[in-house]
Parts: sequence; structure tokens; C-alpha cells
Amino acid sequence: MKFLRNLLASILGCLVAFGVLFFMLLIFVALAGSQEKTITVSSNSILEIRIDEPLKDYGGRFDFTDFGIKFEKYDGLNHILEAIKKAKTDDNIKGISIRSNYLPAGMAQVRAIREAIQDFKTSGKFVYAYGDFYSQKNYYLASVADSVFVNPVGDIDFKGLASEVLFFKDLQEKSGVKFEVIRHGKYKSAVEPFLDNKMSPENREQISELLHSVWGTMLEDIAANRGVQADALNVIADNLEARTPPKALEARLVDRIAYVDEYETSLKKAGGLAEDEELKYIRTEEYAEHVARKNKKAGKNRIAVIYAEGDIVYGEGNKDYVGQGIITKALKEAREDDKVRAIVLRINSPGGSALASDIIWREVEITKKEKPVVVSMGNLAASGGYYIAAGADRIFAEPNTITGSIGVFGMLPNFKQLADRWGINAEQVVTNKQAQGYSVFEPLSDEYREVTKEGIENIYNTFIGHVAKGREMDVDEVDSIAQGRVWSGREALEIGLVDEIGGLGDAVKYAAETVGAKEYTVENYPVYTTSMDEIVDKFIGVSVRQSKEHMLKEEIGEEAYRILQKIKVLSQQKGVQARLPFELIVR
Repeated sequence: MKFLRNLLASILGCLVAFGVLFFMLLIFVALAGSQEKTITVSSNSILEIRIDEPLKDYGGRFDFTDFGIKFEKYDGLNHILEAIKKAKTDDNIKGISIRSNYLPAGMAQVRAIREAIQDFKTSGKFVYAYGDFYSQKNYYLASVADSVFVNPVGDIDFKGLASEVLFFKDLQEKSGVKFEVIRHGKYKSAVEPFLDNKMSPENREQISELLHSVWGTMLEDIAANRGVQADALNVIADNLEARTPPKALEARLVDRIAYVDEYETSLKKAGGLAEDEELKYIRTEEYAEHVARKNKKAGKNRIAVIYAEGDIVYGEGNKDYVGQGIITKALKEAREDDKVRAIVLRINSPGGSALASDIIWREVEITKKEKPVVVSMGNLAASGGYYIAAGADRIFAEPNTITGSIGVFGMLPNFKQLADRWGINAEQVVTNKQAQGYSVFEPLSDEYREVTKEGIENIYNTFIGHVAKGREMDVDEVDSIAQGRVWSGREALEIGLVDEIGGLGDAVKYAAETVGAKEYTVENYPVYTTSMDEIVDKFIGVSVRQSKEHMLKEEIGEEAYRILQKIKVLSQQKGVQARLPFELIVR
């Protein structure tokens, strides 16, 4: 029996090994083939906007070190916007079709796409949208269309915005695992769930004002396109008056109830095609790649766009995390390149490590002495995300960008109560009074708390000092709008944290105008290095992780799994954190 088990294990191991090798070969062939791929755009084509995967601001440029292959992904927001811009003047593109039921993108990203489509419409070309059903965010995008279609048995989710915050004080007492918290900022509520079982008035105030600001922007945009007043839209949301296709039609949120074949017939009519002709769709990522390859040229005037996207962590960083290593390298390369005239730092980050944020801030300070540095804020540029923006020559934000959150905190896990329950006792031997520092098996001493608090205060004072210098404000004035409070981009403009409302294109245009560059090309940074080992490790790791996640979700349910994930993320944070104080869940 043991022999058979070992034999089967060996066979399985061989199959896995062959599978990995085959997977590696496929990747190599795909990468090699992509270098020669030619994308053609047929006449009477329709640009299809269909976003199925989580949208990043930057698809990424990659250096495949094993084979010396360099390639670029064209599925980022930057390329979607460029594709829509080019389609406006391309005679082969007759119109746009928006097809996304669930839209895995941030509010600021959605608005940026809406603005690009709004500009596209000035060409006189049609824009239609179809959904089997509409999530709220997806309807926000679809509402920019000339005509909005919905499936006869679909539904429209239009009810306003909500944010839900989980609290863990009782869970800590029941489990015996406690988090010791030190913070600066009365609004720094990332740690509030570990201190209380209900929301503080300050936190409720900031979340309420933020949601109303973001919702107000959505209503203004929808009202402008649908011809329905914002007050009327609020009534529709309050009473769920668009919950069925007939009700949505009556409320003027959609134009037609139709099946997808009827929608496609309408597309043919709008594009001037006969009913028996076949529709020619081209996805935005394909068209973006076509545009990029066709227009690839090395101009003498370049504007560097450096993408800082994800949580800020101490270290090198990668396409998912902002590390000081990769961002400072990109800033250095851009400022030392004679053809780069100005730099745009595109930030989409909730913050993270205060130390890494400060190192990046310093590199921005060094860079702007040689070349203009303009910041463009995406969905989030909060806490550490604002930290790295504060010194820029000019800051652009979308009206629904989440920013500010100028505050810091530290969290220390403590297992003393749990250890006592399990009969575990920790004893220490030291040479000096402070040699032990902090032990998770001992209560946090008043002395150690004071030392930690001193570190928090020092970083907070450094943070608001940088903001005061960069924004030309008094420190006291910054402190009054800081305290960890979050603001929408629209609110941030009013209080002086940003200079202008606008998207990435506006920031690039401003940077070019600043240096007098009438013609220029955009150079995207950073370039991520990758290897076959890294891809295989990630492939295997993702498979194992997904299996574990699936098993856990099956056993404990989605909500409990979400609680565990939140605790895990917070417990893994190292060092003082400059991080967004809460998770905004749009429902």
C-alpha cells in the first residue's frame, strides 16, 4: 500500500513538473509572438469597452530577464484613455459599445473613462451601452452613453453609496488576541475597530461628508447626461424607483429594454450596416496596442509618467506594491534622461509605510530641483499617498478622488491574555533595562508606550511639516485639516491640499506646457523586471492560495472570511503607518 502511494505521488509529481514546463513554454511562445503581432482595425469597427479584471492605472512595462524580452501590457487605464482619444479621429471606428455588468474599477477611474467618452462624443460618433444588469458603478459609466439598453429581466442597482466598518473589540476580548494602538489624529480610524465597538462621531462625520461628496459628483455627471435633475435622482435612489427595467425606463435612467440581439441590431443601424452584416468589435486593450505600435516614436520632448500604485511598503516594490526602491529608481532615471522635460507622478495608493513614504518624498524634492514634478491623483492618494504628493509643483485630483488622511498610527499585537488561558508563561533575561523592548507575551508598559508615542508624534510632525512646505501653508493650518481626516478631491481643492480638478491627461498637458513642449511623447515608468522562476512561483503560489481561500470560505462563509482577511492585513503591517483610515465599500 505504501509502495502504491509513493508510486502515485511520483507520477503526480512528474505530471505537475511537465505541466509547469509546458506552461513556461506557452509563456515564452506568447511573449515572443507578441513582439511580432500586428493588429489591424477593419473599417466600420466598434470600440468595445468591457472591463472584466480589476483595473490598474498602469498596465506595466516588463523586462523578461531570462530571454531578454521587453513587453508592455495595454490593459491599464492609461491605455484605455489613449484608445478612446485616438478612436475619436479614426475613420475606421464608427462608435463605442460599453459592456460591463460588474465594473472592477475605482470611482475616479470610472469618471476618467466617462470624461474621455464625453470628449469622444463631440466627434458625432455614437456611444451605446448594454447591460444584462447594472451595478451602481457600471450604471455611472453607462449613463454617459447616447442610449442605455437593459435586458428585459435585468435590474439596475441605483440606491446611493454606503460604507461599512467592522469592529473587533469584543472579538479581541473573546479570543485573547489584542492590538495595542498608538495614533495621532482624531480621525485616524484605521485602528478604531480595535478600540471600540461602535463608530466615533469624528469617523462618522468624515465618512458621511466623503460619501456625500462622491455621490454628489456622480449625480451631477448622471444628471448632465440623462436630463434628470440631481434632486430627482436622489428620490429615485431613496425609493428604489429604478429597480426593474420598466421602472428604470419610466425614471429615464435607461432608453430601451432589449435583448442583446436587438441591441446589436441597433448598433448596426447606428454604424450604417445592413442587418445581415457582421459587427466588427475591437476591445480597448487591442486597439490601445494598435495605437501604441502605430504611433511609437522617440520624440526629443518626453513627459515621464511614473505610476505609484498600491500599498506603500518598505523595500523594492513591484507592480502590486509601491516600494521606495522602484519609485526612487524611476524618478532618478527620468530626471537624468535629457529627453525627459517634465515628470508626472500618478498616485493611486491608500498609503502604508511612513518610512518608505518619506524616502519617496525626498526623491521628489531632489527631482523637482531639476525638472517640474506634477502629481495626478487617481482613486486614492491618501495618507502615505498624499505624503509622496505633498512636495510636487502642482497637484491634480479628480473630484471623487479620496485624499488627505494626514495622520499616522502604530499597532502592536499582544497575546498575553491568550497565553494566560493556554497556560503559557514567558520569562525574559536582559542585560539592560530596555533590551527586551516589546514582547507580545507581556502587557505594553507605560514606558514603552511613551517611547512609541514619541516616534508617532515625530513622524506626524515631519509629515505636516512637509505638507506645510509643499503647499506653502502654516503648520497650524495644516494640522487643522490633518488629524487623519479624509477628503474628496473637490473638498481638497477648497482647503488647499490640491491645486486643480483634472485627470491624468490634464496633468500631462500642464507638465508639457510648463516646459514649453508643444509636441511630446509620453514615457511610462517604472519598468518591472520579471523572470520565469518568478512567474512559476507566482503561478503555483496563486493556485495554492486560491485553494486555501476557497476552503476557508466554504467552511466559515464570506463575511467571516472578510473579517479574518482584515485582521491579517492589519496585523502584518510593520513600522509606523501612514495609511487610509477605513475601507470604502460602495454598495
